[in-house]
Amino acid sequence: MAEQKDNPKKRITIGRVFKTIIWPRRKLLLLGLVLIIINRLAGLVLPGASKILIDDVIGNSDMEMLKMLLIAVSAALVIQSSTSYILTKLLSVEAQHLIARLRSSVQQHIIQLPIKFFDNSKSGELVSRIMTDVEGVRNLVGTGLVQLFGGVLTSVVAFVLLIRISPQMTLYVMVPLIVFGLISLKAFSIIRPIFRKRGEINAEVTGRLTESLNGIRVIKGFNAEEQEIKTFEKGVERLFENVKKSLTTTSLVTSASTLLLGLASVGIMGIGGYMIMQGALTIGDFFAFTLYLGFLIAPIVQMSNIGSQITEAFAGLDRTEEIMNMPAESQADERTIVLKEIKGDLSFANVSFAYDNGKHVLHDVNFQAPPGSVTALVGSSGSGKSTIAGLTASFLVPDSGSITIDGVDLSKVTLDSYRSNLGVVLQDDFLFEGTIRENILFPRPGATVEQLLHAVESAHVKEFTDRFEDGLDTLIGERGVKLSGGQRQRVAIARAILSDPAILLLDEATSNLDTESEAYIQESLSHLMKGRTTLVIAHRLSTIRKADQILVIENGRIVERGTHDDLIERKGRYYDLYTFQARI
Repeated sequence: MAEQKDNPKKRITIGRVFKTIIWPRRKLLLLGLVLIIINRLAGLVLPGASKILIDDVIGNSDMEMLKMLLIAVSAALVIQSSTSYILTKLLSVEAQHLIARLRSSVQQHIIQLPIKFFDNSKSGELVSRIMTDVEGVRNLVGTGLVQLFGGVLTSVVAFVLLIRISPQMTLYVMVPLIVFGLISLKAFSIIRPIFRKRGEINAEVTGRLTESLNGIRVIKGFNAEEQEIKTFEKGVERLFENVKKSLTTTSLVTSASTLLLGLASVGIMGIGGYMIMQGALTIGDFFAFTLYLGFLIAPIVQMSNIGSQITEAFAGLDRTEEIMNMPAESQADERTIVLKEIKGDLSFANVSFAYDNGKHVLHDVNFQAPPGSVTALVGSSGSGKSTIAGLTASFLVPDSGSITIDGVDLSKVTLDSYRSNLGVVLQDDFLFEGTIRENILFPRPGATVEQLLHAVESAHVKEFTDRFEDGLDTLIGERGVKLSGGQRQRVAIARAILSDPAILLLDEATSNLDTESEAYIQESLSHLMKGRTTLVIAHRLSTIRKADQILVIENGRIVERGTHDDLIERKGRYYDLYTFQARI
């Protein structure tokens, strides 16, 4: 992934931003430009009125002209404030709408990425990608971009008016302004990588913070609060150093503008004063020139600030583009077959798989699980049992060989049509924050009350929910923290029962159960597995004695296969594992 981050091809371009963000909103932005033009032209009324006031009204004591002048200036102020309000309301709302849509798009894409991506990413970092990286886009669609165009327009008009009053003073002013522009361009090229790095650091710090809050029991259990505080402080310090770099660069632009524009003002005072004394410039012209100069300089300074914001937006969009360019799990061109009805005939043929290049964890695995059969996978930790389950669930794709379902290559089947027939109870019995009812209904939100209660009773969830005041509507906290391990496992099994799958994966499904709970669950699982192709991974070998076939996995290979009685009679690896557990 580091290579992707440094790859210049992944950087967002002005052309792409224009095509995907600006052009679809051209009507709104055009309206914004019209409003900003009216707003800025109305703002230029005051300097012109000041010249008329000094040279004509006061000089000639013309009361009628004074009234007309006051009306004109008042009308201009009303127009300016009204257009400013409408502009902010229209574009700011659209900017926030765009941010919401982008967040939804990024979340939708991330959640469809392969499991391997999540194995290599922190959840907190992904949260930062979704919530923070797109924030800067408000400066592209909101008032930022329009203000940038408005600033250019105001500066151009003010420049023309300044030349009309005094070409000499205008030329003098342009020298420091050009120098300031060159400094700003250089600064923005430096700032963009800094902003991009800030997004990466922020994501890392957020990721670590999320992990520490999720693992607070482990932290407190090992008295590691001080260690975690120091780790977070280091991350915050890295973020501060990055912010300090960007502040230093932007402060250089600000200081340069103060110095150069200050020198321009000093020069204008000298040149203007000399021309007035020589009679080449009226006091009204000088006063108007000074005000118009403000209208020339202020937008340029404002544009430097907006430029910094837009640079930050592009840095965030760089990271967003990097994510959006990753191929989704379901985007494989070869996945075109839709399974309408699954019988459950599962077959592995010469399947090999490696998480890292060259380091295979499965080697030429071959087995068949007929429809309605129970296949148990046993072996020591790290032997490859969970990898086989991951391949069966299509979380992983084999490097070689093939996996077929009802004779169809699983790699060519659409994931939706396959996984809608799949039920999974993983070793990590993950529950969502909410109620017990919501967690059981997760795979089938539209299930009837009868279907829900059947799942609840089959998994013996009712055994403990009856003791809760709110029953199935009991809030269980984040990851089901308010339930015991056995209770969480039973809720997860009820969830699988409700999904009514054709293929069932049980990865250590009884690992967190006490003896009494395990007896209940074994009874409900026996009922659940009838007529379903079931793949069971279990350390407790006593739970799989009735399996149709038992596969003993060692170092990524099937070293033994058969029924419980067959394998016991052979007195091989399974016999060793079984008798060892029996002694314990």
